Amino acid sequence: MYGLLLESFLEVVQDKYGEEMAEKIRRQANVPQHTFVTHKVYSETLIPRMVSAIVDLTGDKVEEIMDLMGSSFVTFVTRYGYDKLLRVLGRNFRDFLNGLDNLHEYLRFSYPKLKPPSFFVDNETADGLTLHYRSKRKGFIHYVKGQIRMVAKIFYNMNVDVQVISESRTEAMTHVIMKLYFDNSAYDDVLKDDHPSTNEFIPSTQLNVSSQMFFSAFPFHMVFTRALVISSTGTGLQAILPDLCGKQVDIEFALSRPLLELSWSNIMSHTNNIFELTTTDPIILRGRDESTFEEDFDSVSRTTSMSGGFELEAQKHLKLKGQMMYMKEWNAMMFLGTPVMPNLDTMFNTGLYINDLSMHDSSRDLVLAGTQQSVELKLALDQEQQKSKKLEDSMRKLDIEMRKTDLLLYQMIPKAIADRLRRGEKSLNICETFESVTILFSDVVGFTSICSLITPMQVVAMLNSMYTVFDRLSERHNVYKVETIGDAYMVVSGAPSRSKLHAHHICELAIDMLHSMKKIPDPSNREDHLRIRIGTHSGMVVAGVVGLKMPRYCLFGDTVNTASRMESNGEEMKIHISQTTKELIENGSYMVEQRGTISVKGKGEMKTYWLTGKDPSGNTDFETAMKKENNILVPKSGKDDSISLLDYEPVIDKDLKKIS
Repeated sequence: MYGLLLESFLEVVQDKYGEEMAEKIRRQANVPQHTFVTHKVYSETLIPRMVSAIVDLTGDKVEEIMDLMGSSFVTFVTRYGYDKLLRVLGRNFRDFLNGLDNLHEYLRFSYPKLKPPSFFVDNETADGLTLHYRSKRKGFIHYVKGQIRMVAKIFYNMNVDVQVISESRTEAMTHVIMKLYFDNSAYDDVLKDDHPSTNEFIPSTQLNVSSQMFFSAFPFHMVFTRALVISSTGTGLQAILPDLCGKQVDIEFALSRPLLELSWSNIMSHTNNIFELTTTDPIILRGRDESTFEEDFDSVSRTTSMSGGFELEAQKHLKLKGQMMYMKEWNAMMFLGTPVMPNLDTMFNTGLYINDLSMHDSSRDLVLAGTQQSVELKLALDQEQQKSKKLEDSMRKLDIEMRKTDLLLYQMIPKAIADRLRRGEKSLNICETFESVTILFSDVVGFTSICSLITPMQVVAMLNSMYTVFDRLSERHNVYKVETIGDAYMVVSGAPSRSKLHAHHICELAIDMLHSMKKIPDPSNREDHLRIRIGTHSGMVVAGVVGLKMPRYCLFGDTVNTASRMESNGEEMKIHISQTTKELIENGSYMVEQRGTISVKGKGEMKTYWLTGKDPSGNTDFETAMKKENNILVPKSGKDDSISLLDYEPVIDKDLKKIS
């Protein structure tokens, strides 16, 4: 037994008896599942066990329970799209009952292990018919009765009285004969000739089959004369277009394929082509309750619109595809066609039913099998869309996390170096020699004394605020931050991105660093603001990534040591530069004062200088070149590009305001 039946059964139990009682029923019936998968096979004893538990716990009769379950199943399957299949199974209720066996055969496409019952109709009268029901299952008679009554009520708007005439059981089979009482006036129409006056057949001694038999065998054929006047139509076509005979085929139909004018000569010259004819006007449905149809059509419209199907107006036009054959004996053209039904909605909207299609070809099988596959594909598509949405969300979150990871990595290692490491290059291969770079060191004057007067948290806040300003200034001036150790701040220009103006970039940064310190208060209140020393030196270095844990981009060489000595031998709120740095910036617009010769540990006597600021009347070419390299934004004052970098407002971290 498939989970579709069990899921429906469980849902009715929960709706009728409530969640708490349903749980008691499930436990007493010893049913381990809380839900059922529609296409999974379960034990045949589950429903009988649950029915027995319901009887014991509620006192309801078995007949009433099964009847309710059967009628509820009809409404339950509508959520899976099977209502569309049931709706078009027959033009009337007798046709529906005659097609039940075929319905179960079609369902095998989706449920290959299905064990369907068998139905057979006989003794038809205008007041009803006799229905034979055979099944390998036992105890489902009232279940079937509930289904029959609900189908008649929902899809055919009629009440059916079902009476069991006889019931016989063997170990392998249950055979029930039921008498169904309803308005079966459609049976009278079967006894009559379908349309005796509309088929004008031209006699021929070479045909041994009656015209009525021929026209019934091809229910969607048309015969028209050289003047394109329709002289005969098939029974299926007459059911929805009863007034075609005597009308012009080129007026009633439009030729979709081939792309020709619908004329006798064109048809005669293209008889080997497939022809597609579409009704010019929408099909006017007869015999349906208008309010019910409007409601059904609105539902179909929404479904079709959401599924990206055919336009609603197009669904109301009948499309026929088939072959044109010239009948010499009749001096007429016969179109042998079949309706093109992309889905059951289109079939319903054009007024066609399964029993209108030919039995001798695959028309019925193709329509219903295609519908079954469509339902399955839609279910699979919905599941795949849900998985795809979850995967998309996961990928989006992964992308965000990867960006965060990249940002963190690029803060530790230059992007160009990190990308090379990702490509699998070895660390030793990444090491480079830079012939000329400029390095800057800075530290806080009296840092040890300040720390002794404030709390550790204030120390952290102070350094964070100061380094935040320095970091933003370093990004502005095209320099790379190497590291910070305590209050020491180290940056380099000319590595890893090479630049001929590396000394100029460092000097610009140093001037802005001094300028920004005036707005960073001293948390120990010894001074009005923090004071720093800055030292720079230019020369050759080797740069690369070292270590496996917490890898960093490091600089090695005497230039690093010398720059550090420039800082340690400097003075507060001054920029101490070496001879090599001074020589590199001589062609710039800087004001430099000679300090003289000083003794430097490890270096001996060195001639050094103080960088005191910018010379407004200096060389502007270097200003322009640096701004192009740095991609400097327009300053807050709104002046032209020749304005000094000192006019930029350093960004002070909000944490500074918390320091007292």
